[in-house]
Amino acid sequence: MNILILGGGGREHSLAWAVLQNPKCDRLVVAPGNAGIAAIADCASIDIEDGGAVANFVEEEAIDFVIIGPEAPLAAGVADRLRDAGVLVFGPSQAAAELEASKAFTKAICDAAKAPTAAYGHFTDAGAAKAYVQAQGAPIVVKADGLAAGKGVIIAETVAEAEAAIDDMFGGGFGAAGAEVVIEEFMTGEEASFFVLCDGTDVLPIGTAQDHKRVGEGDTGPNTGGMGAYSPAPVLTDAVAERALEEIIRPTMAEMARRGTPYQGVLYAGLMIEDGAPRLVEYNVRFGDPECQVLMMRLGAQALDLMHAAAEGRLAQAQVNWADDHAITVVMAAKGYPGSYDKGAVIGGLDALPATSSQIVFHAGTAQRDGTIVAAGGRVLNVTARGSSLAEAAERAYALVEAVDFPGGFYRADIGWRALGGKG
Repeated sequence: MNILILGGGGREHSLAWAVLQNPKCDRLVVAPGNAGIAAIADCASIDIEDGGAVANFVEEEAIDFVIIGPEAPLAAGVADRLRDAGVLVFGPSQAAAELEASKAFTKAICDAAKAPTAAYGHFTDAGAAKAYVQAQGAPIVVKADGLAAGKGVIIAETVAEAEAAIDDMFGGGFGAAGAEVVIEEFMTGEEASFFVLCDGTDVLPIGTAQDHKRVGEGDTGPNTGGMGAYSPAPVLTDAVAERALEEIIRPTMAEMARRGTPYQGVLYAGLMIEDGAPRLVEYNVRFGDPECQVLMMRLGAQALDLMHAAAEGRLAQAQVNWADDHAITVVMAAKGYPGSYDKGAVIGGLDALPATSSQIVFHAGTAQRDGTIVAAGGRVLNVTARGSSLAEAAERAYALVEAVDFPGGFYRADIGWRALGGKG
């Protein structure tokens, strides 16, 4: 097959790495890609949120299968445009992508499906939102309704902090994403990510992970797009996973089908787990980033077969073959992230690092300049390793981190601390 992956971050580098291990892949193109992806695949410069442009490229390049990485092209309806052109695509329709594009939509789906989740209010003006917060008290969670690149969630410890977040969102701090706001009860427990493939009818679990959203060690400081992740998630036991499937995911899929918008692609369920009971925090309609990196590390070549089966409606016959292993990824970010940061810092030492089935550096925000690799984003590298235990995977990952020459960057030294028994 000739395969096109849309996206240019660490998630897409890991998808490309896994796809290339499968002999069914004859040619791989990634648009737009990054400096790391360019070393293993062809990169193309097209507007990945323009369905017509993507469809034309697919026809010109004789692409057989398209894998859509980020949420923005899905929310823009790129999958619909490709399906209309008869192209096999992995990723939900624009209507189904509302599960991520609108938090209020997801809450309405959960209500209809009777899926356990946080109590909430949905607001279009600041006054009503503040009145709700004052009535509920704190801690409380304030969310921009739309897509905000993983940053539109404020966990407010005080009413004043919640009111400031409301003012920021309605004042344009998150652009169009904050035109509407969802305010939720603060849920206690431990959060984990559950990934399932869906083909419109059947659901196939493909792994669990936990990520670290806070920028600081011990899970402190402001939220980021993710500073690291590990898989599997110990808190998401087989029993909890089965309960999440029966109480949350399958009822959601049934409700989506009932509405005439069956879901096809990967569904990422963020779960809050307390006393063995899962509640839905949020849905994402694509692989998490950096959770995808640890999942791909563990899945390898079979990832392509599984995504292909989902796209063709063959999940009932598919199965995942898991090794008894663990994977961890450490994000190396530009100093200043998630606030303002400089681009262009040179990164050295990458050529000497291994790229094996147990150790690899996935590029997230990088570019090539005058023959060197430079930082071109907030999250720059995803240093990833696999081992027979999480401790072994962490040891291998941090050994790679130490070998990277990136004085303009920083990282958390405690990724996986909960599962490893540390205190952050």
